[in-house]
Amino acid sequence: MRIKKNAPIGRVKISEAKKVWIKRYVWASATALQAKDIYCDSEGAAPIQTHNTIRLTMPGEKVLIVLSDAHSFAVTKPEGTTSQEETGFFLSELAKPLIKILDAGYQVTFVSPKGKEPNVDPLSQSTMLAFLGNWWQKNKEDKVIAQMRLENNLASPQPFSSISDIALNTFSGVFIPGGHAPLTDLGDDPELGRILLHFHNQKKPTAVICHGPYALLSTKYAPQSSGFAYKGYKLTSWSDAEEKLVETLKGGTIDKVESTLRAEGAEMIAGTGQKFGSITVDREVVSGANPLAADALGAHFVEMLQGKH
Repeated sequence: MRIKKNAPIGRVKISEAKKVWIKRYVWASATALQAKDIYCDSEGAAPIQTHNTIRLTMPGEKVLIVLSDAHSFAVTKPEGTTSQEETGFFLSELAKPLIKILDAGYQVTFVSPKGKEPNVDPLSQSTMLAFLGNWWQKNKEDKVIAQMRLENNLASPQPFSSISDIALNTFSGVFIPGGHAPLTDLGDDPELGRILLHFHNQKKPTAVICHGPYALLSTKYAPQSSGFAYKGYKLTSWSDAEEKLVETLKGGTIDKVESTLRAEGAEMIAGTGQKFGSITVDREVVSGANPLAADALGAHFVEMLQGKH
């Protein structure tokens, strides 16, 4: 099927210089004619939004996924010494949104500070956690991560510095999963700050979950930065209360995401205080508190990419 030049397809406009062919199939999740979406807004309410626009995911649309190089994070002991605890990305916080992104027809590119192979947080792989949750879902998540290591660049992410400003124009959105790893090397990385400022300035969808919002602090260190780019934004992250539970288990103190972002001017919305698995949406940013929010965050992020919000 051939599309005439300048013919609108939902919210997609075909340029004069392009001839676009529709593939034999399109992912069903990206082609709903009418979608009714119930989501938790930044005040905790659950309004119903009805969308009647058609938006096809065009071949080649890409999402940037930001990961940490860190395999450990610092815990400060009462006597003043510091121990390093193993960490990485939290499996379900990456895999659940990733599955929704791929199912919607988007390509993904993984990036990290220096391009090192990312580690998986050992807690997120525990048999007990899988037993308490959904074993079938856990198996599905393991498979998509293994697939991304073999078929994509998850095993060797591109360094931040290799993503030029011109290349950033080819990405539709950015996603940062959690795990404690972002505390180590994402919050003060100037190159990540440059990358995030692009998505912020262009109002492109930005998804962060759990400890992932800590990476937003990097915008303070970007070249020609005028400060924290998300000052005044309503955000949800791993809470100080949740971190204190981890501190009890580790026997020391850990950097706090929630209070640090609040000190920089973000308006922090307590995810667990509203309901388990809630998300917060403010302008181009969707954020979630913990692994329970991964499904909702992934679904809403895809809808933002499709122009439904």
